[in-house]
Amino acid sequence: RSYLTQKPVGETIRETLPNTFILAVLSMALASVLGIGIGIFIALKKGTWIDKASLALCSMGMSLPSFFAAVLIGWLFAYVLGDITGLNLTGNLFEVDPYGNGITLMLKNMILPVITLALRPLSVVVQLTRNSLLEVFTQDYIRTAKAKGLSTRKVIMRHALKNSLNPVVGAISGWFASMMAGVVFVEYIFGWKGLGFVMVQALSGYDLPIVMGCVVTFSIIFVVVNLLTDICYGLLDPRVRLNG
Repeated sequence: RSYLTQKPVGETIRETLPNTFILAVLSMALASVLGIGIGIFIALKKGTWIDKASLALCSMGMSLPSFFAAVLIGWLFAYVLGDITGLNLTGNLFEVDPYGNGITLMLKNMILPVITLALRPLSVVVQLTRNSLLEVFTQDYIRTAKAKGLSTRKVIMRHALKNSLNPVVGAISGWFASMMAGVVFVEYIFGWKGLGFVMVQALSGYDLPIVMGCVVTFSIIFVVVNLLTDICYGLLDPRVRLNG
């Protein structure tokens, strides 16, 4: 039980984990879709100013810590441009109406933390997709597909992309697992009542049972995600499947 609230640790985790999971899934989905799309685009623009500018931006994105990005994005879009964006610096997915009109679903409160969490994995996915595609483009079966008269789009979608996704899947899974732990700072800065927010409060109040429960939960998630990654490797590339 929690030292501060006297609630069972499992109950506290069940109440807050869904909020953290929502943030992590949406952030990773945004980073994956945009990252693969942008990676394909700049791979086709290899050597141009678009390619060089994209790689420079990706390097900046990878080196930007989540807690600093959260402060910067929150200050810019919720404080400086708050009248234009209409976004709040802090808020949760569900908020209680102060006038007694029940609970309100506040989807806009997810925008800033999701963007903040997606920045670093987006940069990684873009670079990995680009580099993997450029490596696959040099393979003989790609030259054969082009020699058959297939369009660039068909060559990428039918042949190149699937065979270049293994390192991307590994990066996505790794970032998703670490994001569940890195979300701690982002949740606290944006006031998002998830597992990370609870963990920071528990650390501040020396609530050791809650801290241990959060650490064990994050560890289990990390193990499960890596197990699912190994399964995805086998589905994408039969060469990595175990014999027998």
